[in-house]
Amino acid sequence: MDETEKKGGYAYLIDWIIRIGDLCLINFFFLVVYLVFKDTDTFSHSLHYREKMIAFLLINLCYFIVSSFIQFHISFNIAYLEKIVQRSSYFIMSYALLLTAGSSVFNIVNIRVVPWLIGVFVLCTLFIGWHILFRILLKSYRRRGYNYRQVIIVGGGSNGIKVYEALIFSDFGYKVMGFFDDNLDKADNMPNYLGSTDGIQSYVKSRKIDEIFCTVSANQEDLIYELVRFSEKNMIRFHLVPEFHKYIKRRFSLHFVESIPMLSLRYEPLQHFMNRFVKRSFDLVFSGLVLVTVFPAVYLICGFLIKRSSPGPILFRQKRTGIKGKEFYCYKFRSMRLNKEANSKQAVEGDPRVTRIGNFMRRTSIDEIPQFINVLKNDMSVVGPRPHMSQHTELYSSIIDKFMVRHLVKPGITGWAQVSGCRGETKTVDEMEERVKRDVWYLENWTFFLDLKIIYLTIYNAIKGEKKAY
Repeated sequence: MDETEKKGGYAYLIDWIIRIGDLCLINFFFLVVYLVFKDTDTFSHSLHYREKMIAFLLINLCYFIVSSFIQFHISFNIAYLEKIVQRSSYFIMSYALLLTAGSSVFNIVNIRVVPWLIGVFVLCTLFIGWHILFRILLKSYRRRGYNYRQVIIVGGGSNGIKVYEALIFSDFGYKVMGFFDDNLDKADNMPNYLGSTDGIQSYVKSRKIDEIFCTVSANQEDLIYELVRFSEKNMIRFHLVPEFHKYIKRRFSLHFVESIPMLSLRYEPLQHFMNRFVKRSFDLVFSGLVLVTVFPAVYLICGFLIKRSSPGPILFRQKRTGIKGKEFYCYKFRSMRLNKEANSKQAVEGDPRVTRIGNFMRRTSIDEIPQFINVLKNDMSVVGPRPHMSQHTELYSSIIDKFMVRHLVKPGITGWAQVSGCRGETKTVDEMEERVKRDVWYLENWTFFLDLKIIYLTIYNAIKGEKKAY
């Protein structure tokens, strides 16, 4: 196989393989459903040839309709696992709703809510599994040197080196051919110096370069303009990489006011109404179910044991800092004996104030269950940064720069920091900074499926028991 064939690596077939795989999976799934349930009353009547053909056409037509609106981006050079899961799930939900509507119009299936939900869940799981498997295989294929894009970097300064280090992972599908820069003093610092910028155009044409990453300073306007013009004329993707990392080392969010680009310090998914609607809807449903089913039994059992362990109320109220710094009363099962330091001193390992039942509730997170009342009241969310006592907010906001950023979203019963190792007492400022860092990461990377992942890890850790929960 010559270099050109290796470079392409059957790229034109990749999207077709994904679509054919999708259709095979979906058709096989519904074939199994039909064979299993054909003798039951799941179908409105015995399906003859005409009804079978209508069902077959609906199953495949609905796929093509939905796929025209929702793209998977599996074959993109850079595609994140969470995004693949999210898009695949949205696809199946949209597909299931459209197919259900079509089946109802032609009176093919008797829709029952529970079997329908189970079927959608199974299909969604299979669909996500297939897409993840294909992405893993594609990354492995690229790692072996196939299906890559040849790129060059213009500018050999620190910005160019950072771009190079980000692109050299071969499973992203990029092959960095080298650097162009007019400053010969930088040549020794570049992994592969190709020459001055005068030679870019001839090199790009002779080597069939796919993309150009320009990292030169903004004052080289003539060079940038010429590269843009050349790239567009020769159908080459051009990327301008500004040197913002010198003074702010984080992801930016790019917006436009008319044609004027504006950079925000961070991208916040929960600024979008639809994302807030999804999160709040889930909070209401989930907290409602917990308060109706689990909470009454837990309240009776834990309430009895709390009363026996020490005098005082069953529930404990404490002022915490909520969204945008607004204070609210956070509810918990009382796990300590009544004491004057309850609203100022953090619980520590072996804390004598904690009762025996309190110790058990803290290790299993049962003491947090009353906070579903806070979720219902809209003070909190099921998932979000854990709320701190008001005194601690004042203290840490004065010594940790990003501390108040975590209050841009509602606090949660559980959060990313807690399930990723930052639970329990914070003995040093460094430990609190690490917790804040993870809370801010959650704010910038929120997805509904990340919330589900955190809930799963919280339940798993509660069953397993956590050493830092005291």
